[in-house]
Amino acid sequence: MTDELTVGVLGTGIMGAAMARNLARAGHTVRAWNRTRAKAEPLTADGVHVVDTPAEAVEGADVVLTMLYDGPAALDVMREAAPGLRAGAAWVQSTTAGTGAIGDLAAFALAHDLVFFDAPVLGTRQPAEAGQLTVLAAGPSEHRAAVAPVFDAVGARTVWTGEDGGEGSATRLKLVANSWVIAATAAAGEVLALSQSLEVDPNAFFELIAGGPLDMGYLRAKTGLILEDRLSPAQFAVTTAAKDARLIVEAGRENGIRLDVAEASAERLERAAAQGHGDEDMAAAYFASFDENA
Repeated sequence: MTDELTVGVLGTGIMGAAMARNLARAGHTVRAWNRTRAKAEPLTADGVHVVDTPAEAVEGADVVLTMLYDGPAALDVMREAAPGLRAGAAWVQSTTAGTGAIGDLAAFALAHDLVFFDAPVLGTRQPAEAGQLTVLAAGPSEHRAAVAPVFDAVGARTVWTGEDGGEGSATRLKLVANSWVIAATAAAGEVLALSQSLEVDPNAFFELIAGGPLDMGYLRAKTGLILEDRLSPAQFAVTTAAKDARLIVEAGRENGIRLDVAEASAERLERAAAQGHGDEDMAAAYFASFDENA
C-alpha cells in the first residue's frame, strides 16, 4: 500500500471535519459523509469529496474512519456503509464509544473482514484543525503501516495501547483521560461561580495560585472562555461532554466502582444543555450553577 490512500470519513462534526480536511491536505483521496450533508459541504473547498451515503464514502477505501456520536451510532452507520466496504480495509474507529460498545464494533469488523483499530483521539477543535491530536490506538502490528499515514495526518503523536482493538485498551485510556478533563472543567466553572457569588474577584484567586502547584493552564483556558464570552464555536461541546461523562460513569459501574464526581459532572452538563448551552463549549457547564432564568 502506498502512502497516498483513499479514506472514507463517516461523521464530519467538529472533530471529523478537521480530520477529513487534514487528510485531504496531506494528499489523500478523501470521501466524506455526514448525516446532515450541508454540514459537510464546506469541506469541498479543501478537496474532500462529499457524498450522499456511507456506502459511497467507503467504496474501495483503504481506510475507513468513523468519528460519530457514540458506539451505537458508529455501528448503525457502518451497517449502512456495509455494501461499499472492501475486504481487508482498515477501520479506524475514533468515536468515543465507551467500553460497552467495543465488542459489537469489533464483531462487525470481523464479520466484514476489516482490520479493526480502536483509535479515539485526545484533543479539541483547535488541535484537531492543526493536525495536532494525540491518537490512542490499539490494533495489530502487522497492519499498523496501513494506517500510519492517517494518524500522521490528523495527529502529532500516536500512543499504542495494545495489539487487539477489540479489547478496547485505547478506549479505556481515553475514558480515564476524559474523566480528568471533565472533572477539571466542572471544577473550573464552579470555582468561578463561587467566587462571583461571594463577591471575590476571580483574578484575586488566579493571582493567589499563580505559579504554584495549584495553578493550571487548563483552568485559565476554560475560565477565560466564560469570562470573555468565547463559548462558541465550541472546542468540545456540552452535549458531547455529557455523553462522555455518562460513558465514564457506566464504565465505572460495570467494574464495581462509584464515580461520584463524574456522575455529578454529567448532571451539570445535562442541566447546562437543558438551559440552551448544549452546542457551546463544555466550559458552559458553569451556567448550571445558576437558576435557569438567572
